[in-house]
Parts: sequence; C-alpha cells; structure tokens
Amino acid sequence: MIAETVCSAVSAAGLGIAAITAYRKRWLAATRIAAYALIPVALVMTGAVGWLAHTAFSPTAWAGFILLGVAWLLFLTTRTVERRRGGTRAERGAAAESTGAISPTTRPQQLGGRTAAAPARPAAGPRANSSEDFSDIEAILKKHGI
Repeated sequence: MIAETVCSAVSAAGLGIAAITAYRKRWLAATRIAAYALIPVALVMTGAVGWLAHTAFSPTAWAGFILLGVAWLLFLTTRTVERRRGGTRAERGAAAESTGAISPTTRPQQLGGRTAAAPARPAAGPRANSSEDFSDIEAILKKHGI
C-alpha cells in the first residue's frame, strides 16, 4: 500500500516537472521526463511493485539472496585460486606431458642427474651492422610523414 502511494506521488511529481518543462517550450525534454514519470505507475499497475514489496520484507527471500551471494563468492574464490595455480591439476599434468616440460617441483634426483638448461643469451657486444637496427624505425617514420 505504501509502495503504491510512493510510486503514484513520484509519477505525479514527474508529470508536473514535465508540464513546467513543456511550458518553457522544451518539448523533447518534456516528453522524455513524462516517459520516465509514467514508469512507476506502470510498475504498480502490472503488480511488479507488490511482488517486490512482498519479497523485500520476506526473511526467506533474504536468506535465499544471502545463500546466492555465498555461492557466488565460493565460485569466485575457487576460480581465483585456480588461475593462480595455472589451472586444475589435470590441466597442468596434461600440459606438462604434451610439452615435455619439467615441473618446478621435480627434484634433480628424479631427473636422473639431468637439470634444465638455462636458455642461451645472445652475446652482448657491438652488432655487425647497426644501420639495420634503425631501418624499421625509419620506415615507420616515413610512412607517417615524419
């Protein structure tokens, strides 16, 4: 009963503002305000406000919303942990087998004395032809007219 009264008052106030706006010859704005003002009355007439009012004051509905929030939080937490670990155990095992990679938890004793070799770095020093390094940059600058 109170929700319907509030919605009706909001609609009446909105229509009043729309009338004042129309009086000032701002027809497009007045039409838009009138459209927004009719929404609360339409919701009352369809019964949506009554349904929301009964749901808002129902302890069972609130308990349901709380349980939905807890479930969502649990899903979010497990997904975050899974991402930090790099996927599920089965996904990590399948990826390690397909690439032949050595897991970081594998001990050298388990490898039979082999260790993972560090990737080779290019030798630091002067390059053979330093003009090749800037040819790409020059091409980009010419393309943009600089």
